[in-house]
Amino acid sequence: MSNKKNQIELLAPAGSFESLHAAIDNGADAVYFGVGKINMRSKSAINFTLEDLKEISKICRAKKIKTYLTVNTVLYDEELQLVKKTIDAAKKNKIDAVIVSDSAAMIYAHSINVSVHISTQLSVSNVEAVKFYSQFADQIVLARELNLDRIKNIVLEIKKQKITGPKGELIKIEAFAHGALCIGISGRCGMSLFTENMSANRGACRQMCRRKYKAIDIETGKSLVIDNQYIMSPKDICTIGFLPQFLDTGIFSLKIEGRGRSPEYVATVIKTYRQAIDSINNNTYSLAKAKKWEEKLNAVFNRGMSDGYYLGKPLHEWSASSNSQATEEKFFAGVVTHYFPKAGTAEIQLQAQNIKIGDKFSISGKSTGVVIEKIKSIYSEDEKKIDQAKKNQLVTISINKTVRKNDKFYIIKPRKIFK
Repeated sequence: MSNKKNQIELLAPAGSFESLHAAIDNGADAVYFGVGKINMRSKSAINFTLEDLKEISKICRAKKIKTYLTVNTVLYDEELQLVKKTIDAAKKNKIDAVIVSDSAAMIYAHSINVSVHISTQLSVSNVEAVKFYSQFADQIVLARELNLDRIKNIVLEIKKQKITGPKGELIKIEAFAHGALCIGISGRCGMSLFTENMSANRGACRQMCRRKYKAIDIETGKSLVIDNQYIMSPKDICTIGFLPQFLDTGIFSLKIEGRGRSPEYVATVIKTYRQAIDSINNNTYSLAKAKKWEEKLNAVFNRGMSDGYYLGKPLHEWSASSNSQATEEKFFAGVVTHYFPKAGTAEIQLQAQNIKIGDKFSISGKSTGVVIEKIKSIYSEDEKKIDQAKKNQLVTISINKTVRKNDKFYIIKPRKIFK
């Protein structure tokens, strides 16, 4: 880890190889990801296969990045063999830990000496619960509904009571720092199952809470006055503005939500929190910096930002739309056809967008991760320097990082936000 004073693990989501590389390249200390259907983003994230674990482990070990596999859904009897197969594969490929919420997964992982992390799905909210799960787990993701004082007290009690996990080390505490907040208790919600027969607790949430709702008096037919139609859709958590107080609780792992988000989201959020953590450790953190970081975070997917439950205030901050409130959005523009390492340039076959000097762009691919820059120069196919190019042209642009053939090229534009 690059931070010295606060040994905080910056934990990044990875729903694809592009996001995995984006997390590593932008300062993550660890990544968490799922395979197949027994994880909480089995429907919304791209996800990996069991066969991908070998490559994931190889990539991360080369960079000294910890790997955590999510096996955190409610499990049924017919899935128990799959669970064992998945955890066996995690052990074989030297995955650092599995994140679990079902006792079947927890007990099996513990029985074969695979490190266990307790999912937020179990809503651990007090030190007695920590003591119980310490029989099996080395790290616990706390319930999202706790305030900072309660988190700090749990950490202090772990030290005071010397609560250790199977490795003989003090239990480590993990907490969500940024991303989606659910109206359900730590994400445990039955609404999607009740209305669509798609269980949120099995990775198939249809996000019914994110839709518009109207309250009507049945007797009179009149609509009740509600400030916001999205009455069950909280804004996202953002702790960047009070990150020093958040770290002061003594947590070990700072978790970023977003396995269903784009590589650009992962790159931006991880880079921003990496800068903020390092600034705290260098005694250069300030509210002015925090405001600028918030602007960067607002550029990528969000439903508006809130403090969540952490500051002990009533949670009355609801999203204003089912759409993202990001200030930017990307548009597919073309593909990379060649990269020239000596010149630091990439040849792009434009297909769907015009481009010009100064445009913000991203290039993403399985081995590349994501590169986000601005266009500094454009050369036409006959090597003439030009200020702009139209779709279907073959052009060359300068770029500061290696990209690869068939990587996708996007133009990022300011986004009109629909309320």
